[in-house]
Amino acid sequence: MAAAVTEITPGSEGPVTVSVARRVRPGCEAEYERWVSGIVHAAGAFSGHLGAYVLRPSAQTDNEYVLIYRFDTYAHCRAWEQSAERRQWIEALDDIVEGEAAIKRVTGLEFWFDLPEVPAAAQPSPHKMALTLTVVVYLMLSIVKWALSPVTAGLPGPVALFIVVAVQVVLLTYVVMPRVTRLLKGWLYG
Repeated sequence: MAAAVTEITPGSEGPVTVSVARRVRPGCEAEYERWVSGIVHAAGAFSGHLGAYVLRPSAQTDNEYVLIYRFDTYAHCRAWEQSAERRQWIEALDDIVEGEAAIKRVTGLEFWFDLPEVPAAAQPSPHKMALTLTVVVYLMLSIVKWALSPVTAGLPGPVALFIVVAVQVVLLTYVVMPRVTRLLKGWLYG
């Protein structure tokens, strides 16, 4: 049975998140840190750039540096990735890193379901992602709204809503969804 294909209009696919894992040659860490700083600054000048994060080598990253960057659309991400400027930065890595980079791209809500230990080709079903997010967002919204009610009680509705949503998104992105995704990994990716 063939997988269903959903067609969307280019530009409406939502943000694109790319993670690039590289193993740095021993003794080249300071040089790589300067390289990361430079390429992040260069990418920031491109349209649609939403930011970048660097995970330094640890047990969780398999002792690799992981550079994570985001663009608002696939087209803007592609413009950066095919640019001469990026190509020059990548060429500067030849003597700094070992082996090939491991690259993983996700769009939209898939970012919340991304696990480093899951193969890049494995993606949870959209139905399971939607069900999980519905339950988690509902529970989080209830808890965050209740917890912040003393702070937001006297504020205008739109301001109070913005504060609740901002806190919820931060908690979902950095605290809740990584744990929920790990907890439900067998079901989501099964």
